[in-house]
Amino acid sequence: MDEIEAGRYWNDNAVAWTALARAGFDICRDGFNTPAFFQLLPEIKGLQGIDIGCGEGGNTRLLAQQGATLQAVDISERFIANAREMENRAPLGITYTVASATRLPFDDGCFDFAASFMCLMDIPYPEAALKEAFRVLKPNGFLQFSITHPCFDTPHRENVRSANGTTYAVEIGGYFNYQNGKVSEWTFSAAPDEVKQQYGRFKVPLFNRTLSQWINAIIDAGFTLERINEPYPGAEALEKYPSLQDAQVVPYFLHFLCRKPGRKDHK
Repeated sequence: MDEIEAGRYWNDNAVAWTALARAGFDICRDGFNTPAFFQLLPEIKGLQGIDIGCGEGGNTRLLAQQGATLQAVDISERFIANAREMENRAPLGITYTVASATRLPFDDGCFDFAASFMCLMDIPYPEAALKEAFRVLKPNGFLQFSITHPCFDTPHRENVRSANGTTYAVEIGGYFNYQNGKVSEWTFSAAPDEVKQQYGRFKVPLFNRTLSQWINAIIDAGFTLERINEPYPGAEALEKYPSLQDAQVVPYFLHFLCRKPGRKDHK
């Protein structure tokens, strides 16, 4: 599957995804994944940045609220339309553009930082996307991105539960079996049944990589890897969202902070 076909799936998902995410049903994002991303994020106030694979723009807006000036791209026309609609209602100075992560419509070295939230594992060629991020960054600029954890988001994954329903282990398999666009169907489990019936299930093409493939792709793109993080929900998040208990057993997400070598321009 190529990126154009994968993009069609995300365009088809966009209406339901936007509605459910904005209604608060993406509890992994809101409960701990995005908060942990911002805890790792360097200071961005006053910087020029790009959000790669911005979706409906929720996380882009959080970046803008940190004081950065944002460009944002997504391959899905519907996601971009939804993001622009929110920007028109509550302007934060964000410019949204329909574009592929592997062909960014920007000049070399024009951004201080790049961010990507839960996008790069969903495209066929993340290696090319990492190289594009490197290209558009200024020397000493950074890329921070989050993905599903490659060690635990495997073709076979099943929670092992105790008699009371508590997850105490996760059974995984097929780590080295590349899926090459195999489509997985699912929705946000926190959504009520009537909402799930209204919007149906997302159809998400899978393009899994191993942990070593991700790290080598970062290095091959030219980046220096500075930090990694494996977020998990704390007691406060678990009190608000009890169903996140299984995310305390193994890490579901992985964050990378990477730096483009070079000296800052001190004009």
